[in-house]
Amino acid sequence: MLEILQYDFMVRAIIAGLLTAVAVPVLGSFLVARRYSLIADSLAHVSLAGVGAGLLLGVAPLFVAVPVAAVGALLLEWLRQKKRLSGEVGLAILMSGGLALAVVLAHLAKGSGVDFNAYLFGSIATTSTSDVWILAAASLSVLGTIGINFRALLHIAYDEDSARIAGYSVAGLNYLLAAMTAVMVVLSLRIVGGLLISALLVIPVVIAARLTSSFRAAIGVAVAAAILAVLIGLITAFFIGIPAGGAIVLSALLLLAATLIWK
Repeated sequence: MLEILQYDFMVRAIIAGLLTAVAVPVLGSFLVARRYSLIADSLAHVSLAGVGAGLLLGVAPLFVAVPVAAVGALLLEWLRQKKRLSGEVGLAILMSGGLALAVVLAHLAKGSGVDFNAYLFGSIATTSTSDVWILAAASLSVLGTIGINFRALLHIAYDEDSARIAGYSVAGLNYLLAAMTAVMVVLSLRIVGGLLISALLVIPVVIAARLTSSFRAAIGVAVAAAILAVLIGLITAFFIGIPAGGAIVLSALLLLAATLIWK
């Protein structure tokens, strides 16, 4: 099994997968508590539109996908706060519109030399050293920001009105959480793919909810479950020769099934 570490691309894949497994479930814990777990799917579809635009313009896809997903996240949060659309309706519109635009732009950008399917289903083996550094910087920024604002985000997740009365900047922190989610979703496209990223954001959190009664403990268990799913998925994908993104998500589902059976 240690022979995996003899390959540089697998070492990069493992590091990128672990970084994602640490940061994404932490964000997911707050989103699931707010009944906002589908936001990852919606933002992934919007970011795919950014990838398509990048391919069409001949620009590095992620450089376009990050701002596009961030704008989509902020717009979604603005619509929710202003009561223009309910959360579920906004997510559905953003999801369908983003994917439709992504398909059209990807079709127009045919011949760009970049495999669009790699962003749909993930292609972690193609992760470069620069990708790992960018992901590490983003993950540390997300974890640091959440650590600083943990009490406020927790209060907001369960009762926005009470948090507002307590003096927290509810609107600003909601925008911040949405933007951080958008960035991590985009950077995770190469690891598990745009169509699968929400699984890594939600499933470990659901596993943790079955095993713990404390929010802090749940975050720790969710991160541990995501790390285990990433490692099992990558090892399985390497030896069997299946897509890593799908293997990671299936591993997470197996862990969830084991949890449901056990408890």
